[in-house]
Amino acid sequence: MAEKIDAIAENRHVSCNRAIVDLLSDAITAYEQRRTAFLELADRFQKSTDPAETVRLREELARMTFGG
Repeated sequence: MAEKIDAIAENRHVSCNRAIVDLLSDAITAYEQRRTAFLELADRFQKSTDPAETVRLREELARMTFGG
């Protein structure tokens, strides 16, 4: 792990600490985006009255939850 961080820091021309902070920031942003997308999809699923759309949304929620 340390070698990867060293390589990232060198590539970005920053310190290892700065690289770690940047990586954590990127990870938090990605997590928040996935969470927002999931909650929006769950809301659409809950409000859906179209049976075909409900099935599609259920499958998409399952993929987001369990992968695949």
